[in-house]
Amino acid sequence: MLGLGETEAEIWETLQDLRTVGCDRLTLGQYLRPSLAHLPVQQYWTPEEFEHLGELARLMGFTQVRSGPLVRSSYHAGDAHE
Repeated sequence: MLGLGETEAEIWETLQDLRTVGCDRLTLGQYLRPSLAHLPVQQYWTPEEFEHLGELARLMGFTQVRSGPLVRSSYHAGDAHE
């Protein structure tokens, strides 16, 4: 989940770490504050930014990438598994 103050450099580093340990499936989505008791959103990433991050991930070797503001870890999980 993105939107809690991370930088693109930090995302890039995390993606590299994930590839290093053999992860090849990735979901990137926007953090949405579920209630006032939860952390506030620090940044809303645009759909274009999510597309850019998804392309970077594919270039890094992730074979299954879902990246968008409303993407969640279960997003089309059945399709991705097949």
